[in-house]
Amino acid sequence: MLNKVIIMGRLVKDPELRRTQSGTAVTSFRIAVDRDFKSQDGSKQADFFDVVAWRATAEFVSKYFTKGRMAVVEGRLQTRDWTDREGGKRVATEIVADNIYFGDSKRDGAGDFGGAPASYSAPVGGGYSSPAPSGGHSDFAEIGEEDGELPF
Repeated sequence: MLNKVIIMGRLVKDPELRRTQSGTAVTSFRIAVDRDFKSQDGSKQADFFDVVAWRATAEFVSKYFTKGRMAVVEGRLQTRDWTDREGGKRVATEIVADNIYFGDSKRDGAGDFGGAPASYSAPVGGGYSSPAPSGGHSDFAEIGEEDGELPF
């Protein structure tokens, strides 16, 4: 079975970072996604989706994203049920984020993102691999441009 969601839109308000009783970081935010068409009166419409991110992804979002920022969210759709304080049955459908990327290239002409990485993805298979350090051995070699012809 497949449950995969990818959306791109703007944050409606600043994300809220919270911690569970065991200390796990979780953040939730709402994202507005413009529809591709306009209504009968010519106005643009949007759909609003609730997003939840956990652990390092939650910390990444709360640190680098603010209201109005464009985000690309990749995750899965999840529905949960609960009983409210008055005893009524409630249902929430939300996107549980696996990866979150910046959807815009610059913020108000500021240039960069203040040292922020381009995205955060949860580690798969136990960790990350890092590139070879500068000046270190690499499997790639630079090709000189002596005669302008390719060596193959």
